Amino acid sequence: MRLRDLPSVDRLARSVSDRGLPRGLVVDICRNAVDEARAALAESGEAPDAHHLAQEAIDRLARSRPISVINATGVLLHTNLGRAPLAADAADAATAVAVHYTNLELDLTAGRRGGRGSYLQELLVHLTGAEAALAVNNNAAGLLLTLAALASGRPVPVSRGELIEIGGSYRLPELMQASGARMVEVGTTNRTRIADYEAVAPDAAFLLKVHPSNYRVVGFTEEADLADLAVVAAGAGIPLVFDAGSGLLDADVPWIPGPAPSWLSGEPGVVQSLRRGADLVLFSGDKLLGGPQAGIVVGRAELVERLRRHPLARALRMDGPTLAALESTLEAYADGRALCLPFWQMATAEGDELTRRAERIVAAAGIDARVVPSAATAGAGSVPGSAIPGPAIEPSGVDADHLYRALLDHDPPVVTRRLRGRLLVEVRSVLPSQDETLAAALAAACRS
Repeated sequence: MRLRDLPSVDRLARSVSDRGLPRGLVVDICRNAVDEARAALAESGEAPDAHHLAQEAIDRLARSRPISVINATGVLLHTNLGRAPLAADAADAATAVAVHYTNLELDLTAGRRGGRGSYLQELLVHLTGAEAALAVNNNAAGLLLTLAALASGRPVPVSRGELIEIGGSYRLPELMQASGARMVEVGTTNRTRIADYEAVAPDAAFLLKVHPSNYRVVGFTEEADLADLAVVAAGAGIPLVFDAGSGLLDADVPWIPGPAPSWLSGEPGVVQSLRRGADLVLFSGDKLLGGPQAGIVVGRAELVERLRRHPLARALRMDGPTLAALESTLEAYADGRALCLPFWQMATAEGDELTRRAERIVAAAGIDARVVPSAATAGAGSVPGSAIPGPAIEPSGVDADHLYRALLDHDPPVVTRRLRGRLLVEVRSVLPSQDETLAAALAAACRS
């Protein structure tokens, strides 16, 4: 091959499938492909196919755009898949705010500038019994703001057993360092007593307790009770801050008929944490709450106001559409409709109905498959070790790795679960509206 045999950038850009990418971006990709082929030709006398290079790069980039996927992993709050899907009402509320001007920071009654999130605060005060509330863009931001506003340059004790890491990108010690607070480790990995906190409380800015929401320490263990920590904090004249993480609004789950499901055992509720003496409780909006990504802080009005006035609060605040989606989600709780939120619908679906759905999907796909017992989990660092029994579809006569890849390549992609050489399609985490699409994907993938 000679240099003159390489295609021009313009000709290459006309020959590839753009997959809906902007023309300028496609031209850049094609230019890079021609440059790569030219460099290889100069170095070795052989050049890769520039068309293949460009198309491969375009396809890869197109698949990196945010698109809808079918979650058949059995992880209901899958961090890699966006955690909690929004309820239709919440999505509609976000859309309505996104495409119009809104009263985001306008007091319509007074006719002048107002505070962002005033309605959100009223909802959270009503639902949790807290004096005040504030929302920022995620729970890590809520903790960062709390540390910066209440403890910059001062010591904050935290149990060694609660020095959490989430997903490899969030480590509590690093967040505390970034806030300017000085972390003081107390206790040991498996045992931390009240006396460990009492020894350092007089010099502390506040006591911090963190719910280890993505792991459990079992065996020879001991941890300080929240109510006992509240007594220590009050005696030292400092606040008690509890990072509840998972966002279970009420441990009694009054929106579910009957007793709380066993898989929620041990998960702290925001309402109960405040009642047990926490001055501030922090939690996520997109985990067990079932709403959009958010970090929510509820508690004493004086402390919340200090957070609200800190310069970081503006940098970490939520945008209008997200705020509207969160308010709509909380309205579902206030109206007694929380069971209609997609997360709670999936989590509480009856096993028999899920089995019937699985059988209908297999029949519609026309494939050789079994409906087998399995178990889903909450996920996203919520309720570690939880298991929610339910059925899964296990295709037969097809290599599991090949099928996994074929389902990922489908439009829309289907993300499944691989388990010791098996491929399982977990039905509980699939939205009912996606059953027909899932059947078509299985039919195509099993024949590929």
